[in-house]
Amino acid sequence: MKTMTKDHPTLAEEFIRDEERTDWHDGALWWIRQKRDMAAKQIPEWEALRDTASRIKSNVLSNLHDYLLEFEANLIKNGIKVHWAADAEEHNQIVYSILKEKEITQLVKSKSMLTEECHLNEYLIERGVDVINSDLGEYIQQLDNEPPSHIVLPCIHKRKEEIGEIFHEHIGTPKGESDPTTLTRFARRHLRNVFITRRAALTGVNFAVAETGEYVVCTNEGNADMGAHLSDVQIASMGIEKIIPQKQHLGIFLRLLARSGTGQPITIYSSHFKKPRNGQEMHLILVDFGRTRQLGRPDFRDSLKCIRCGACMNTCPVYRKSGGLSYHNTVAGPIGAILAPNLDMQKHADLPFASTLCGSCSNVCPVKIPIHEQLYKWRQVIVKEGYAANTKVLGMKAMAWTLSSPASYLTAGKAARWVLNNIPFAINNKLNPWYRQRDMPGSPKESFGEWYAKNQPTEPINHRNGGPSTTEPINQSTSQPQ
Repeated sequence: MKTMTKDHPTLAEEFIRDEERTDWHDGALWWIRQKRDMAAKQIPEWEALRDTASRIKSNVLSNLHDYLLEFEANLIKNGIKVHWAADAEEHNQIVYSILKEKEITQLVKSKSMLTEECHLNEYLIERGVDVINSDLGEYIQQLDNEPPSHIVLPCIHKRKEEIGEIFHEHIGTPKGESDPTTLTRFARRHLRNVFITRRAALTGVNFAVAETGEYVVCTNEGNADMGAHLSDVQIASMGIEKIIPQKQHLGIFLRLLARSGTGQPITIYSSHFKKPRNGQEMHLILVDFGRTRQLGRPDFRDSLKCIRCGACMNTCPVYRKSGGLSYHNTVAGPIGAILAPNLDMQKHADLPFASTLCGSCSNVCPVKIPIHEQLYKWRQVIVKEGYAANTKVLGMKAMAWTLSSPASYLTAGKAARWVLNNIPFAINNKLNPWYRQRDMPGSPKESFGEWYAKNQPTEPINHRNGGPSTTEPINQSTSQPQ
């Protein structure tokens, strides 16, 4: 697997160099965002659903201990073996121990962002276990030795011609073949053999019902079902935050998930797993991996409400332009920029700054996580903890000093206008990071303060009543230019 050691600005700059790719990546995700809006508008009670889902998740986070114990008790009652993992290493060890006990050396997986977080594939491959990702997008990414770039659309950044070359190299499709339907049929034929021959399958978990001890996996390809139903050993990896209290709550989240993520009324397959069939073993691994730490952060605990729909990525102007791999983290985009610093603040200190703080992510979140507010709070924490880049810290200190002093502010404004008007090359050059990626604005002839001094009303404003202190008209020069 390719490792990402560069920061977001560097990786984003590399992605943006291919202008054509950047434009269609941006357009494709915005098209999905528009589908989401149309799907939401077809539901009169959409905002009520969002409110309800958010409140259910708040209840779960406040009573997580009790719901997890209830879920565990019902899992055991249903004949499912339960494991607890504190971190990625323990999770991976548990999966390997299950396979080793059964002398299994081949595993088929459906989509699971948690196992990507834990780097399970690499762990098992190092120990002689062959792992195939059966989700088509993740399968393409695995063949190309890359991690997923989106939690719902793992290879959204790849052109069909690139995918054709990957398939030609790895599974023998004809050279130059790029028709999506044809390529999908080749992949289906190859993966069908994988499902039939592998004794063990692993899935993720979208929702887990504490009341009944069952879990739900949502896919559009049916690959989770193929793996789970044909395997002798079925393993499910689940983050502890995926709990919902009762089965009656499930309909709320299923109505929100697909509409928010892809604009569909519902995912094609919403599969319930409750009991192993005769002769089959079922294992469920409950994984913490930093989640209780995030739960203990009052400013960030609501991020654990996330149902991994990807809506915040589809709407984010930074993600759409920079691509998912630029986030050098399993979960990309706005929600990933909140979750990643919790695991390693120093490594991911750049991610909360990869945002315009426009609030679009918060507006589309189906469980109403205040994403842009949490990004802003992370910036404060990162600077306070000393993990922000020195250039950023010095720049902010200089800006704070300038804005806190009227005299400094006026002097700096005059100096900047003079430079832009007389020697613009002093700013418009490659040494200015802002100029490298943007057109610098033209310089105004005067500051707002100078303009206002010349155009202020002839009569003082009566602030108490919100208007002029007399009935006489104010200077006509204050009217808007024609």
